[in-house]
Amino acid sequence: MWRPIVRRLMYTLPVIWLVVSTVFLLIHFVPGDPVQQMLGEGAAAGDIQAMRHAYGLDVPLGRQYLNYWGGVLHGDLGKSLRFNQGVTKLIAQRYPFTLQLTLASLFVAIVLAIPAGVRSARHRNQWDDRVLSVVSLFGLSFPNFALGPVLILFFAVKLGWLPVSGSGTPAHLVLPAITMGGALAAILTRMVRTSMLEELGQDYIRTARAKGLPERTVVYRHALRNAMIPILTVLGLQFGALLAGAIVTETIFSWPGIGRLTIQAIGNRDYYLVQGCILAIGLTYVAVNFLTDLLYSAVNPRIRQ
Repeated sequence: MWRPIVRRLMYTLPVIWLVVSTVFLLIHFVPGDPVQQMLGEGAAAGDIQAMRHAYGLDVPLGRQYLNYWGGVLHGDLGKSLRFNQGVTKLIAQRYPFTLQLTLASLFVAIVLAIPAGVRSARHRNQWDDRVLSVVSLFGLSFPNFALGPVLILFFAVKLGWLPVSGSGTPAHLVLPAITMGGALAAILTRMVRTSMLEELGQDYIRTARAKGLPERTVVYRHALRNAMIPILTVLGLQFGALLAGAIVTETIFSWPGIGRLTIQAIGNRDYYLVQGCILAIGLTYVAVNFLTDLLYSAVNPRIRQ
């Protein structure tokens, strides 16, 4: 039981090293002197030198790399220049909001996509299959930055059912979650349909029906469970897309998550905070893919062997 988990964990270690190393190099990819960019063009040379020393940028690159790894391992990602707080503390304050929004978006996508995809597969080439195909294509063609303002205008401004922006209550979460989960639901619906069509044509499904099992049991207990492997793959990959999409969605709805914090850090030229936000998103993506890999074994026991 534990050996496959340890083996998969060992596979993620090189990915984590690559993510941390890439984030470290971001500060050195910035054209010019990042410290001068943060302080502005009119900064005095003494102030620039003092800040370079404070952030450890006056030592060789190899030493900076080791120092950065030491900070990551100890949970110290430096200090934000504009907010005058530790980067780790800022991310810890905002991360739960982004995680809450992402999980809510996944819930919206799953609730919409799985019933729609199963129904589309069971009624292949019928009117409801065609309608769902058109709706999913429309969802794929409508980006977050366009869907968000439309939802605000209709549900918040015109009808007054939901708040326009901010956080604090479950009602504040509805529109951002629908905005992010809508596109994923469209992708997931098509994947569920394709995967279910393949499973519904298998011999074991015909055998289950011949034994007199209820159609709901055949579809949801047998066919859908075996169809979940490609669906889980899409969910794992799209989780990273949701984190990236959160940058736009959180800005539209003034949601206080890491995405909005990243935009603020970029606008303020707070490169160390940008580094920390990107690192948090990257490591979350690695962790989700690791958990997705473990879920394969739970859904399909054959993978354990």
